[in-house]
Amino acid sequence: MRLFYLLKEWENSFTWRIGGIMDRILVLDFGGQYDQLIARRVREQQVYAEIIPYDRISPQQIREASYSGIIFTGGPNSVYAPGSPHYDPAILDLGIPVLGICYGDQLLSYMAGGEVSGAGDAGEYGKVILHASEHILFQDVPEESVCWMSHRDSVSRVPKGFRTIAETQNCPSAAMADDIRKLYGVQFHPEVTHTEYGRQILRNFLFRICSCRGDWKVEDYAQTMISGCRDQLKGKRVLLALSGGVDSSVTAMLLKEAIGDDLVCVFVDHGLLRKNEAESVVRTFRDELGLNLICADARERFLKRLSGVNDPERKRRIIGEEFIRVFEEEAEKLGHIDVLAQGTIYPDVIESGKGDSAVIKSHHNVGGLPESMTFDQIVEPLRDLFKDEVRSLGILLGIPKELVFRQPFPGPGLAVRILGEITGEKLRILKDADAIFREEVLSGEPQQMPDQYFAVLTDSRSVGVMGDSRTYGYTVALRAVSTDDFMTAQWTRIPYEVLEKASSRITNEISGVSRVVYDISSKPPATVEWE
Repeated sequence: MRLFYLLKEWENSFTWRIGGIMDRILVLDFGGQYDQLIARRVREQQVYAEIIPYDRISPQQIREASYSGIIFTGGPNSVYAPGSPHYDPAILDLGIPVLGICYGDQLLSYMAGGEVSGAGDAGEYGKVILHASEHILFQDVPEESVCWMSHRDSVSRVPKGFRTIAETQNCPSAAMADDIRKLYGVQFHPEVTHTEYGRQILRNFLFRICSCRGDWKVEDYAQTMISGCRDQLKGKRVLLALSGGVDSSVTAMLLKEAIGDDLVCVFVDHGLLRKNEAESVVRTFRDELGLNLICADARERFLKRLSGVNDPERKRRIIGEEFIRVFEEEAEKLGHIDVLAQGTIYPDVIESGKGDSAVIKSHHNVGGLPESMTFDQIVEPLRDLFKDEVRSLGILLGIPKELVFRQPFPGPGLAVRILGEITGEKLRILKDADAIFREEVLSGEPQQMPDQYFAVLTDSRSVGVMGDSRTYGYTVALRAVSTDDFMTAQWTRIPYEVLEKASSRITNEISGVSRVVYDISSKPPATVEWE
């Protein structure tokens, strides 16, 4: 099988067409977890950004591309370690503004002749108070603010020509600047939401240092993807894995716009969906939106494959493989199908491992794909986008808002919300508990509506008492998070009254449950899903 991702080819074409007309920022990737998040933050400012691995472009190519600015991403390595990713110092003499972030800051110092050293036990992780000097990079940023740190190494001596412009309690050089050459480094992560004024700092770099105009629009990106699909898939039949979530829904409408009747959507009912969800998906997409939709009933085969499996990574890989087998069987019934399309988005990719990034957990449609498949190509047009960007595309494509803003649901479904072995009894309990919790959150109208909220069935049992009798039932965990990108997330402060009512209903209406708990973990260090 040949993996074939259209978006990168379209970006190259798009870049060529906008060259000299639109500002572009190069995000030079050194293997950080947040490389795409950096690009997204730039695009939020209506400045076009593209990510290129550090070893795929030379200083000469950068010069010829006429970038307005360059951002060095973070990375998991130490700049002084053998084999760590480095770059030609000639990039610092191109006359193009550079901003280094975390590892990128350390690398910038190292390349320019400064010193980087380990901090021993004094590394910084999480929210830290930043003390910023008066500087163009910190314009409209208070002298003291919260930033997000995640580092062990740090700049111990700034290079010649640089000066320190910010510090924290444990990091004497939290930011540095060479204003003559327009080279800047920050040890913290301005791209994550936990850094209070991160967007303003990036905005200062883009508009006050790089002199960008901010004239790129998501509509341009949408038209580029549609045009790319139309050109690359001409004369080919495409099978789309439709889950009913926003990602696959936007993919469906985008492909429908591009190739029309050559698109066939297959919805797999694997028995791991939320209560009454299968019927709702078929009704919406087949009857209301007019898509060519096939519903494959695969409930028994999935549960059989998952019988006795406890390890979450095995669950994901089994589900990923079984999905592909179902699609292949449906494709065979339809005659020759050339291409498999999926609604994969960037958080799926980065958590499954990308380049030098660490694997957090495999997603069934990324890390869970089997090595052997009968499809010639895989198309994932949303692969480089975040959830809010996908939603913006959905609105542009005319998808109803109730679908566009529907809360995410993992491809493996309730399999990753049931800890331990999956059984019919556990599925019954979780479906009912999840339905009750979602119903109470919606009816309770909390001041802050979470972006994702659901129930988890733990593998823990505890003693309870009902009707003067001893019970020994499962513990249900409730989870709700608020986020704008799903790379980081805060647990949502749902009113106690809502939690109390949900807990009371779950323990009273569902047999087999004796205890309900609420998860107050943020991401990081936790992930949104439990498995």
